[in-house]
Amino acid sequence: MSTISKFVVICSVLFVVSLPKAFSKSIEFSADAVIGAPHQEPRKSRLFVGKNAVRRESVVNGQALIEIIFPEKGRAVLINDQLRSYKERQFPNQTQDSVHNPCLQIKHAKCEKLGTETIDGIKTEKWQIITPKQGRHVRTLHWIDTKRKLAIREFFPDGTVSELKMVKKEKLNNRNVEKWQRTVSRPDGQTLKSYQWYDSKLKIAIKEELPGGFTRELMNIDISKQSDALFNVPDGYMKINNYGNNISGQQINRVNDRRFMYSK
Repeated sequence: MSTISKFVVICSVLFVVSLPKAFSKSIEFSADAVIGAPHQEPRKSRLFVGKNAVRRESVVNGQALIEIIFPEKGRAVLINDQLRSYKERQFPNQTQDSVHNPCLQIKHAKCEKLGTETIDGIKTEKWQIITPKQGRHVRTLHWIDTKRKLAIREFFPDGTVSELKMVKKEKLNNRNVEKWQRTVSRPDGQTLKSYQWYDSKLKIAIKEELPGGFTRELMNIDISKQSDALFNVPDGYMKINNYGNNISGQQINRVNDRRFMYSK
């Protein structure tokens, strides 16, 4: 699989599992998800966000597939209507508590809240995260927006610095959003910029423009109650034990590692 294809596959999954941030237990919605990559046709899917689960409908190699993610249970279900079958997979669960404590989403990590700081008028919590890696301990620092739960500033062991700044407020896809710019400065002098449009009502970014021409976007957003039936496996479907082409728990955890967005 090419680098671009790997990015699109992983990106599409992370697009779904990052949606727990939208779980307010009151806001439910449906939307069209579009993922773009250079020299490829956009990958489109339909999303349904309920109180406790996200359903994604897509077509892969001519087959209609349905994936249901239960972030708080750490459970994913892949349904194949044509074969009347489904597969299940477990991954590290993502609860509301894990949104407030970054260590709950990273295995074997030790977190310490160092205090609160105001950056460009934004109140943040400063966190130190220490993780074991190849026989040594790696230390990173993260300043998390207390309101939006966005990483406003991050320091990484190799000297990489990531900073997020609000550019302006505007309208996108009939939604009121905040446009943010992330600047990643690497020790070799390379600077990478990306953009995200944050929807404060849904509490997620409904569009991202990443380095290299990659994009992710939610369009045709409709805030409405989603039927419970959308998140159930149809009666009579046979369970298959292996999940097939899945994304590992480690890759899912990396959704909160901003460096992943800029890796090749």
